Amino acid sequence: MTGLFAPRRLAVMVGLMLAWCALWGNVSVANVVSGLVVSGVATNGFFSTPHQGPIRVGAALKLFGLIAWDLITSTVNVAREILTPTDYTEESLVPVELPPELRGHVLLLVVAVTLTPGTAVIDVDDETGELMLHLLHGDRADETVEHVHELARLAAEAFPGGGGAS
Repeated sequence: MTGLFAPRRLAVMVGLMLAWCALWGNVSVANVVSGLVVSGVATNGFFSTPHQGPIRVGAALKLFGLIAWDLITSTVNVAREILTPTDYTEESLVPVELPPELRGHVLLLVVAVTLTPGTAVIDVDDETGELMLHLLHGDRADETVEHVHELARLAAEAFPGGGGAS
């Protein structure tokens, strides 16, 4: 089935709508409707890439489970940082170079990383496939780079044919 109700497009639209609601901080009728409108526009050509193959549900569940786990653990870490009297933050900027075969899922990666408290994507270089991250805890830079590569690998596995280098 192609068009508006293609399963792949619906899955992407629902994922983007959920990210939209998360960014606004609540699920309301207005946020769901506006999230669906924005995701509909985004999947209708602005950010779309050629798709090949079906969504791999197992890999997608692993990916979204990992993102959920990141959200929980990062929230606990940032809350702990806020509640302790000593400042243990060591902010830093960290470049993450994505291999060409993993660059087709940059939008998903940007949302996943930026949703996680304590990290934010501040720049994306389309030419080199480099993400520039701001980290609250710079001492975790190497671990974070490896983690972003794992997220990219799972995204490519879950949603094959994401367009290659975009």
